[in-house]
Amino acid sequence: MDYAGLAEATAEKMWLYRRDPDGWQSCRRTGEVAVSWRPSAEFAGNVYRADGTVPARPQHVWECIKPVAGGLRTKWDQNVKDFEVVETVSDTVSVCRTTTSSAFMKIISPREFVDVVLMREYEDGTMLSAATNVEHPLCPPQPNFVRGYNYPCGCFCIPLPGEPDKTQLLSFFQTDPGGYLPRTVVDSFIPASITEFYSNLTKAVKTLTA
Repeated sequence: MDYAGLAEATAEKMWLYRRDPDGWQSCRRTGEVAVSWRPSAEFAGNVYRADGTVPARPQHVWECIKPVAGGLRTKWDQNVKDFEVVETVSDTVSVCRTTTSSAFMKIISPREFVDVVLMREYEDGTMLSAATNVEHPLCPPQPNFVRGYNYPCGCFCIPLPGEPDKTQLLSFFQTDPGGYLPRTVVDSFIPASITEFYSNLTKAVKTLTA
């Protein structure tokens, strides 16, 4: 499989989503993030757009969210139980496996996701992590997990001109959790988990920079 090509195509989709303001419907708002959605063109679910400002420098925010082995994400993100790099494709592309704990009062059992992930920094200082689901011979489905699928998704860490201690974090989530969950459960859980992600990230960067 052309993992590098797929990763590049996913990054391009993130830029298309970022530039396309049409059709997003607001569904949740907190002091930290505004979440909106529209029907996905990738699968029979929704793509979610989350836009918030994190009170920390882009490098510190990136340190908390970057998808690397031994990274900080498993320490602060309550939805991520484990993260491992299955194959390093290049300096910027890897195939990764993420496992999650049970959630939503244990209505949602533990999940596993296998994705190709791209990380890139742009000339203006913006950093992007983009991912989409793949199959990998070293990652057959495991019996204790339901296999879920991330469709093109990602996070932009965007510097704010004149505000070096703040970061715009623009994220796109597009997840099919798999299994036999009612659509109403999925449509309630994902926006709630996104706002929790931003809240926990804000706490994590404060701890990192304290």
